[in-house]
Amino acid sequence: MSVYRHIKIPTTGEKITIRNGRLHVPDQPIIGYVEGDGIGPDITRACLRVWDAAVEKAYGGKRKIHWCETYLGEKAASLYDGNYCPDETLQVLKDLVVSIKGPLTTPVGGGFRSLNVALRQELDLYACVRPVRHYAGVPSPLKRPDKVDVVIFRENTEDVYAGIEYKTGTPENEKLARFLREEMNAKFFDGAGLGIKPISEFGSKRLVRKAIQYAIDNGRESVTLVHKGNIMKFTEGAFRNWGYEVAREEFGSVTITEEQLYGEYKGKQPEGKIVIKDRIADIMFQMMLLRPEEFDVIATMNLNGDYLSDAIAAEVGGVGIAPGANIADHVAVFEATHGTAPKYANLNKVNPGSLLFSGVMMLEYMGWKEAADLITLVYPEVVSDGIVTYDFARQIDGATEVGTSQFADALIERIRGGVDLEAKRKAQQAQLAKERKQREIRRLLQPLEEMVDTGRVPTTVGDLMTRSLITVSDGETVESAMHVMTDNDISSVVVEPDDEGRWGILTRRDIVTRIVRMNKNPATTRVRDICSRPVTSVPAEMSIREAAAMISDTNFSRLPVAQGDKIIGIVTETDIFNAVEKFAWTQE
Repeated sequence: MSVYRHIKIPTTGEKITIRNGRLHVPDQPIIGYVEGDGIGPDITRACLRVWDAAVEKAYGGKRKIHWCETYLGEKAASLYDGNYCPDETLQVLKDLVVSIKGPLTTPVGGGFRSLNVALRQELDLYACVRPVRHYAGVPSPLKRPDKVDVVIFRENTEDVYAGIEYKTGTPENEKLARFLREEMNAKFFDGAGLGIKPISEFGSKRLVRKAIQYAIDNGRESVTLVHKGNIMKFTEGAFRNWGYEVAREEFGSVTITEEQLYGEYKGKQPEGKIVIKDRIADIMFQMMLLRPEEFDVIATMNLNGDYLSDAIAAEVGGVGIAPGANIADHVAVFEATHGTAPKYANLNKVNPGSLLFSGVMMLEYMGWKEAADLITLVYPEVVSDGIVTYDFARQIDGATEVGTSQFADALIERIRGGVDLEAKRKAQQAQLAKERKQREIRRLLQPLEEMVDTGRVPTTVGDLMTRSLITVSDGETVESAMHVMTDNDISSVVVEPDDEGRWGILTRRDIVTRIVRMNKNPATTRVRDICSRPVTSVPAEMSIREAAAMISDTNFSRLPVAQGDKIIGIVTETDIFNAVEKFAWTQE
């Protein structure tokens, strides 16, 4: 076992390992922890006791966490000659795989934009995961905070947080400004600070991949890609497109798009399928206030995720009880999401909820759901009894204000007193099934209204296209193709690929101009003799505005939509007209 300068790895317990791409957690795992700064020691001491009590109760002593203290922030600086982020701590966090930390102070004026950012970058903790749900009894500004139950996956390494920016007046800024103006014909005000917003296919896909896998593993109903792709088409719009690619190419057997949900399944979600949605970021903020129950797992970029996670946390009680984690492919560091609150340090006063529930996340990540559930089930009982820390006490009439350690004592007493886990789980599952059924009934009865009310606004041809393609072969007679059009009440059919792999299209206009006008016999003329081939197809990701321009410029009334070399749908000028009429058309 490695020897470290200050960190002492417990001689009891075993390290968590990775086997066949999966986490292997022994019954006696070694878990790293960082106390944190300011209020960190107070809340960490309290939470360690609660987590240990839950594990003891859930597994009757068969499982136990062996805690390994590691050092970051002010405590690290005192031990490592002023170094707030020592290399050996980073190595131990990586080596132990799973760890948890309290809030950290960023040193003023030196070294780091943020210790948290440094930690994420050094360990490539690319996914910031923030579950947000309401616990009964917790004060909230919403009338129905119980409807909020969402898990946010925020990309941690890219976007404007990548730190690629240049201060106005510097040679670097002037050099970049000159290049942008002279070489790229960009226009912006003189003296502007300049920043670069990188969004990569690699970074986007691994984040969305983790979000979808989480939804699968936890029985979630949907994954929503949140973006501002209607404006930033090649960064946030690309994130959206790459997200759909991951769902289609890697999880195609268990995912459907929202368009398929309404178009193919008429609003009834098939058993075992997860719906992939997307929403414009500003609409998403509205929806999380108006219809939060419609959203389950959110995948988004760094800046959107920062805003959303704190805003949604405010809906259910604030960041003081909001848990979080930063996760790589396997290495995970769970954390309190609030600050260090130094004025309350060592006063045994603050709410330990954020760190407490981050530990619940950690237990779930380890597969120890029974211990995690014990905490989440007793917490609302204690709060509902009015036993709370000062932040909640001032909002709850008749509450009994207690300190951090006393709140932990109350939780532990409830945990040891016994909780009927199975009965409570069954009740939760029954309630969840009821709510899902209610949403499904609304989609079945009023699909258009549901689309509008849940913030679904079409932005691409993929959102509007008809997916249920009706095709004919090029060897069929035109008369046969006409019968297909009549029977299905459609004005065109897609013609299957010829020997050269070229798709075609046959429209009523083709029949009028190339059969009737030319005095040909539809019973003997073959489809291949009059259809248009090859077709001009567009990708599903093309914006509606671009499709409208193409229809106008080419004088086509419809455009086949392609995915690779396969035609997957058709979008028509009527589809665009209907979208404008139904959803309204606003210029962004």
